Amino acid sequence: MILQQIDVLDEIDLVRFRKEYHEPKKPLVLKGLARQWPAYEQWDWSLLRKEVGHCKVALYNNVKSDAYTPINAADDYKTFGEYIDMIEKGPAEWRIFLFNIFEHAPQLKADFTWPEDLMTGFVKRYPMLFTGGEGSITHMHFDIDLSHIMHTQFIGRKKVLLFPHEEQHKLYRKPYEVLSLVDFTHYDQPDSRIDFDRFPAVKQAKGYEVVLGHGDTLFMPAGYWHHMEYLESGFAISLRAMQSSLTGKLKGLSNILFMRNIDTLLKKTLPHPWYNHKERLAHERAKSHTA
Repeated sequence: MILQQIDVLDEIDLVRFRKEYHEPKKPLVLKGLARQWPAYEQWDWSLLRKEVGHCKVALYNNVKSDAYTPINAADDYKTFGEYIDMIEKGPAEWRIFLFNIFEHAPQLKADFTWPEDLMTGFVKRYPMLFTGGEGSITHMHFDIDLSHIMHTQFIGRKKVLLFPHEEQHKLYRKPYEVLSLVDFTHYDQPDSRIDFDRFPAVKQAKGYEVVLGHGDTLFMPAGYWHHMEYLESGFAISLRAMQSSLTGKLKGLSNILFMRNIDTLLKKTLPHPWYNHKERLAHERAKSHTA
């Protein structure tokens, strides 16, 4: 892989942000954006236990999906309080994603502000919470709705690996899915699970990497592939903004309404033939997009 560090700034003005990052779809980490929020000082595990500890939540483990795995199928369920108890005891490879905490604790919306001085089009009904215990993995994927994301980390550190959407075939994208065939777990460690013999095109993929800490906000442009590893237990919120172009909006809607449903149907009816077909196609596309 050909990786570079993501630009890190304390703050940025609208003109520079749009010219250098938003329009060219280049990721950026902003250190100062969340420091002005009450959430920066106040949000911790104790607050989450108090506000939503009673809520039942879906949990996800580190196992990659296979021919039978339905999209977003949970691996277990616990209350949020039970989940916090579990990850506070030590490494726990369980995570929660797309949890709309503000449906249960709407008063927490007062603890942050939408960065509308930088972007418009925020989907304010769906600010989402993502949590992970130490060692948990969010496997390589892109967001199906193709939104721009402002992802702010609270508590702990998280390693992020990013690739532009156009690198998808070098990442062996599963056709009709938002997932990669490749397991990027510990991608930069001696125990990396990347099988370069099976997936040689990954070596040519050009991307970015960064470690997010408390209060860091990652601007992740629409369609970016991302793989995340929780180095310590922590949580983050993602603020989503629709693309300004009609084409971008329609592509995201098409992914949700058609691509996902076609894949779900064929996984149920022809799981192995469908999976094998997608795997062959992913390898063919990888070969055609590498030198």
